[in-house]
Amino acid sequence: MDFDAQGFVSAEDGTRLFWGSAGEGPTIVLNDGIGCDGFAWRYLGPQLAKTHRVIRWHYRGHGRSGPPVDTARLDMLALARDLAVVLDHLEVESALLAGHSMGTQVCLEAYRLMPERVVGMLLLCGSYGRVTHSFHGTDLLSQVLPRVIETARSRRGLARALWSRVPSRLAYRIAKLSGEVDAATIREDDFVTYWDHISVMDPDVFLSMLRLAGDHSAEDLLPQIEVPCLVIAAERDTFTPPELAKAMADAIPGAEFMLIRGGSHAAPVEQPGTIELRLEKFLLEHIPDGW
Repeated sequence: MDFDAQGFVSAEDGTRLFWGSAGEGPTIVLNDGIGCDGFAWRYLGPQLAKTHRVIRWHYRGHGRSGPPVDTARLDMLALARDLAVVLDHLEVESALLAGHSMGTQVCLEAYRLMPERVVGMLLLCGSYGRVTHSFHGTDLLSQVLPRVIETARSRRGLARALWSRVPSRLAYRIAKLSGEVDAATIREDDFVTYWDHISVMDPDVFLSMLRLAGDHSAEDLLPQIEVPCLVIAAERDTFTPPELAKAMADAIPGAEFMLIRGGSHAAPVEQPGTIELRLEKFLLEHIPDGW
């Protein structure tokens, strides 16, 4: 997405956070999944910027943002506080929050932190938390992750070398064959861009954030949400199974739910037009003009 303006702001602990802004009008803030620097918003972002002011930012340790000054601040509340710093810097009083994957958890914690600034939420292919306990329908990832983190920290050089050695084109072929992405609709270049960013991340930041996302839950918050919410899940999402998103939508008063047929966890780049049309309908029906 081409930005009209971009820059950096310091988080509470001094971490440098990147932000970019495009378009004019009511503000929509895009929140990534873990390991992403705009992957999910590659097509939706530019379309939304035709009628809205769209803000995209990078989490600490992601994309153009700096590594975390305080490595303990990688939890969902810390990311929500970073988002608040970005909004303060850009003088945004109210916005619709859009989150993909782990970005759903960031949106929920941002609402908990500053409900008066949130006019609504678009929650894509995510759940309220405990994500490592539901990966592929089991809690195996949550069980093995602590050992993986321990090993990576004890052998940092080896971990960094192995982390970056899987070729992006090979990873794409594996993802298609395993069904992790929709082979019929995803573009190879989109996946490669995502994988290339993953490969240059600090594995300790990625794994630590993944563990904290797995420990986090905003389930207690769901019945208290008082803004319109649109929850969109994908039929073949193995990262956050659609039944979890449906349960989240059922727990949020008045929330709307949509299931994307055939879509995977990468549905926003597989079927962006479908999501754009559904979001447009949601905004027209539930969000005040100009918010």
